[in-house]
Amino acid sequence: MPALKNLRQRPLAPITVVTAGALAVLLAACSKPAEKVEDIRPVRAIVINENNIGINAEFAGEVRARVESRLGFRVGGKVTARKVDPGTVVKRGQVLMQLDPQDLKLSQTQAKAGLRATETARDLAKAELKRYQELRVTNFVSQAVLDAKLSAFTAAQAQVDAAQAAYFGQSNQAGYATLVADIDGVVTAVDAEVGQVVAPGTPVVRVAKTTEKEIVIGLPEDKVDTLRKVQDVTVRLWANPNAAIPGKIREVSPVADAATRTYAVKVSIPDSPEVKLGMTAMVQFASTTATPMIRVPLTALFYEKSTTSVWLVDKDVVRLVPVQVGGTSGNEVVLASGVKSGQTVVTAGVNLLKQGQKVKILPSDDVVAPAAPVAPAAPAAAKAAVAAAPQAEAAK
Repeated sequence: MPALKNLRQRPLAPITVVTAGALAVLLAACSKPAEKVEDIRPVRAIVINENNIGINAEFAGEVRARVESRLGFRVGGKVTARKVDPGTVVKRGQVLMQLDPQDLKLSQTQAKAGLRATETARDLAKAELKRYQELRVTNFVSQAVLDAKLSAFTAAQAQVDAAQAAYFGQSNQAGYATLVADIDGVVTAVDAEVGQVVAPGTPVVRVAKTTEKEIVIGLPEDKVDTLRKVQDVTVRLWANPNAAIPGKIREVSPVADAATRTYAVKVSIPDSPEVKLGMTAMVQFASTTATPMIRVPLTALFYEKSTTSVWLVDKDVVRLVPVQVGGTSGNEVVLASGVKSGQTVVTAGVNLLKQGQKVKILPSDDVVAPAAPVAPAAPAAAKAAVAAAPQAEAAK
């Protein structure tokens, strides 16, 4: 019994006191409501202004000849000789291909024989006319007979003229069996081989004029009207990108290509021995718009429900304003309506904003760092007290 009495009179252990204090602090902390902190989001923004926008665009193209003739025979026949290959440099009048001339020569011989027959008939009519003219002087024949002989001679002369024209035509046909170059240039393609029978007018050889070259590029639909008026055009060859060659827009196709849906544009360039057919070239357009326009970075646009908008900052509060995009200028977007000069537009963080939210505009050299989460003060103190309890018991 004395031992039990002593046990009842023993004071409580310190751990019991510390634990009770920690629980009291924890309960007090849980009973206090957390203070609400106003959400002010840092953003980047710019003040927009109207100015003349520079038009800078670059498109890849190919060097082609301005004049490329697709040559073909004027008569049909079988190809017997091919004198050139693709890439052959030819002069005007040089033989390119030949047809079998046998049938054409026979037709020429036939026409020549017909000419001789008509000439013989004409000579006979002429001799008779002369004799009858002498007889008419002595009144041995009437004037009617003389007129008939004169008419016969005239008809015979007309037949000679017709036969002569036919002979010359057949002679030309025989000459058409040889295809010659009509310009100084280079052969770009051969579309017929020896032994092939071709029809009149079928292209068999392509010859490009090397003294006049141009760059052919394809422009998208939204660039045609803008770039067709640009005067400052520069061409750079992929083989020598440091050399700038002045260019000039010569032709803009009125119809889009069925495959690429782009409009073919031909840019003429001065004659240069460094520029060869088939080379790759870059055509650069440089100009400014006639009227001032507003442009913003692409990151400033906010898309929601098929509507394009921007966030405007007014007295550190943002509001969403719908805008209409009028085009692009490099990496920036041209705004046609919705904003005006002097307004402040958010350029970074547009997807995290809400209507009427307060913001803080950061300087251009500041970097936004995510804030580390902070635990409530009261629960932290309670955890510290609970953790210190075993240490206090050990010290006892």
